[in-house]
This record gives sequence, C-alpha cells and structure tokens, in this order.
Amino acid sequence: MDGRRRNPYELTEESPVYVISVAAQLSGLHPQTLRQYDRLGLVSPDRTAGRGRRYSARDIELLRTVQQLSQDEGINLAGIKRIIELENQVAALQSRVAELESALDGAAAAMQQREAAVHASYRRDLVPYQEVQQTSALVVWRPKKPKD
Repeated sequence: MDGRRRNPYELTEESPVYVISVAAQLSGLHPQTLRQYDRLGLVSPDRTAGRGRRYSARDIELLRTVQQLSQDEGINLAGIKRIIELENQVAALQSRVAELESALDGAAAAMQQREAAVHASYRRDLVPYQEVQQTSALVVWRPKKPKD
C-alpha cells in the first residue's frame, strides 16, 4: 500500500461482495462445486458473521482458473491446489525481493552520502603519505663546496 488511507467503501478485486449463487454464475460452476473447492482449500472465500461465503473478484478469477486447469489441462484437484500454493509462494517471494531491493537502494544511497561527507571533511593542507621502499643501497651526501 502507498501509505494513503483507503476508503472503507471502495471496492477492490479483494472485496468480498458476491454470495455463492452469484459467484457460481460468474464462474460457470455449480454452487456445490464452490463449496467443495472451499472444503479442499482451493478457493477460500471470506465469511460473514453468519458464516455465509462471500467471494471477491479475485476468488471468481481463481475459480475460473481451477476450472480451466481441471477441465482443459486434465490436472487433478490436488495438483491444482499445489499449483495455487506455489503461485502464491512465488508472488510472496517476488514481493519480498522488491522490498529487499528497495532497502538495498536506500542503504546504497545513504552510504554514498556518508562517503561524500567523509571526503568533504578531509583537510586540504595534508598530503597523502606514501611509505618509501627500503633498499640496501648506501647514499652518501656531501655538501657542495662554495665557489669563490
């Protein structure tokens, strides 16, 4: 979320608004099939205070996907459940990667600011010291004789 306060009456694709009969019509499935999918954990709609199911637009799309995988692809319900779990896991991991990339970008920017501050604090009257390499040569210094 972007930090703004959401309108509690605003409908999103996660808003649970459809009763089971409407969800069945929208998904092209029988209400009993929706109940079965709920029992198996394939699609888990929200519940009202009276325990009635309320489906969201996202749930309807998931029901259509389950139907397509089952009928067109021939995947059994256990396989479909595993596919859904893996897709949810991938989505969660992608979200976490995005979070970590954002944190990394922030840390890199902060490090660059600190580095710039350190460079700005250098004393300009100092000269970097380089260590002289030790040799075994002997150098003799003799002062020049003054010219007459």
